[in-house]
Amino acid sequence: MKTINLALIEDDIEFAHYLQKKLNQNEGFLCSRIFLTAEEAIRSLPKENFDVVLTDIGLPNASGIECIIKLKPLCSDTEFLVLTSMDDPVTVFEALKAGATGYLVKTDSTEQILSAITQINEGGSPMSTQIARLVVSHFSETKSPDLEKLSRREQEILELLSNGFRYKEIGDQIFISVATVRTHVRNIYRKLQVGSRTEALNKIYNRRI
Repeated sequence: MKTINLALIEDDIEFAHYLQKKLNQNEGFLCSRIFLTAEEAIRSLPKENFDVVLTDIGLPNASGIECIIKLKPLCSDTEFLVLTSMDDPVTVFEALKAGATGYLVKTDSTEQILSAITQINEGGSPMSTQIARLVVSHFSETKSPDLEKLSRREQEILELLSNGFRYKEIGDQIFISVATVRTHVRNIYRKLQVGSRTEALNKIYNRRI
């Protein structure tokens, strides 16, 4: 198993060390760096090699959103996963527009965070259930004709994705394997010519976030 190299951008040092310890207790995950400010991360991250960076939004001085905007062009092989207590629509949408590939809240369990990191490292766009529902609620009700490109099963899976379900949960609900779910998701992205769940939902619901 390839180890996923992680870094945290988090000004709550107690929470950061707690999360770092939890992550490092699991095989295949290595969190070796904690940055307490966006400025520190912007200076150092481009010189280092991380697969996934978990960042808070409410950082001192520059926010996590500003941090992602500046780092995204400099760290093309790094995915940014928001982990924050902020769940208002404006903040969520601004983070996704800035380049965050996923969005979690700090009340999510360690297991949910580990699952999200794995998903994002495999090309997914994980969100907490409440965040996914928030995003979907802001889409218009008029669906795109692109929906007709998808099979009935693919439409069913896209709907479950929009409600924040993880691949394993989707498989359990419709009685297929996780590998089969992944195959359907890849087909959905290919047919819609998108690269993530957020882009797929944007295209189907005719709204940019």
